[in-house]
Amino acid sequence: MTAHNAIIQELEDALAHGSAERRNKTLRRVTDLFIFGSTHFSKEHVTVFDNVFNHLIADIESSARVTLAQRLATVANAPPDVIRTLAFDDEIEVAGPVLTRSEQLDNVTLVENAKTKSQQHLLAISHRRTLAETVTDVLVERGNRDVALSAVQNAGAKFSEAGYVRLVRRSEGDDEMAHAVGARPEIPRPLFVKLLTSASNAVRVALEATHPGHAREVRKAVAEVAGAIQANTASRDYATAQVVVESMQAAGRLTESDVERFARAGKFEETAVALAILCGLPVDTIERALVQEGAEAILIIAKSIGLSWATAKAILLLTGEKREMPEYILEQSRTVFTKLRRETAIQVVQFQQKRQTAKLSGG
Repeated sequence: MTAHNAIIQELEDALAHGSAERRNKTLRRVTDLFIFGSTHFSKEHVTVFDNVFNHLIADIESSARVTLAQRLATVANAPPDVIRTLAFDDEIEVAGPVLTRSEQLDNVTLVENAKTKSQQHLLAISHRRTLAETVTDVLVERGNRDVALSAVQNAGAKFSEAGYVRLVRRSEGDDEMAHAVGARPEIPRPLFVKLLTSASNAVRVALEATHPGHAREVRKAVAEVAGAIQANTASRDYATAQVVVESMQAAGRLTESDVERFARAGKFEETAVALAILCGLPVDTIERALVQEGAEAILIIAKSIGLSWATAKAILLLTGEKREMPEYILEQSRTVFTKLRRETAIQVVQFQQKRQTAKLSGG
């Protein structure tokens, strides 16, 4: 047994019938001992301290637990069991420091905590230096506005597509949230466009400065009604897709199976460009149809091209938000698609083509 272990053993033995004051004093002594030598301790040493800490904090007052949490929160090799105990403490003054700063809390533990503890616990988690998608998924879904906004404003946080879908929904009518969500550089383009459709003019102007690459579409959104977002078809996002899809068209190889394959693979830009080529409408018109709430526009476009329901369904489920479309809505869409005559769909598309031609000619 090492000298450190012997000292800890003696302290633990002395606690068998000790008073609360004596326990607190002993806790401070053990904490000092651990922090002083933490960088040199082996896993076996840390395990011994873990056992002693958990024994000591079983019946101490909250102020002593707060002090312990604050002191151990930044220790890289802090005893993991006691860190977990502190993280799940009902008192946020105890749990907060370790939830925000301790490196000993893995993502599984953070998710468990976020699913079961208070909004204050979730807020503390949202301030961590980095946040994985599995953690932010819970913060965005279960957290209140303060939690969601804090997570979005955390530069070290990562969000899944499902997380961004929820954030865009939560941004409606909330300028601060909308700007924070839209300002994230990695937000998927379809959801960025979706965000613009419901954002205020002030938010759109602010996002134009934040996303210079999207300046054209944001300026157009400011000038037009909320739903009329002009996509920048010459942007980097579509440049590659246009080269690929147009080369397929030139070679006579652009078929329905390609459209379905693009859609099922989640390739938004390739799907939009392919539909635009096949129905003769601008890409920005297709993009608006893909991101808007209803399915009617996509059903008309698909029917005018002569696509099957299987392909139309894959297109409907292309964006993250629509992937959560209830089965009964899909069934209603299938019924509408089946009853829709192709001649009618073609007439609607031709009308849109004439409007585009008139707009370009200044008529």
